[in-house]
Amino acid sequence: MLEIRQNCENCNKALPPNSTDALICTYECTWCTECNDNLLHNVCPNCGGNLEKRPIRPKKELDSNPATDKVVYKPIDMNKYIPMRERIKSIPPEHR
Repeated sequence: MLEIRQNCENCNKALPPNSTDALICTYECTWCTECNDNLLHNVCPNCGGNLEKRPIRPKKELDSNPATDKVVYKPIDMNKYIPMRERIKSIPPEHR
């Protein structure tokens, strides 16, 4: 079951469970669409995988399966990230 992290790891923007602005990788690293569009370009800085729109957990399910209250805030070190991103961003995710 997805944790449904409630913030962008880079800019700390709030991404509540019903946000249509949240993207995740297969490890549930969570990013906002603005950080993806301006910095990430569909490359997770933690694993190098692609990002997909996070599904919305229905309100009725949040009572029994709430979103996590864990905050992951690790602004991207662009000096390390940009070389990695540039090396792999043109490679389709299924071939990275």
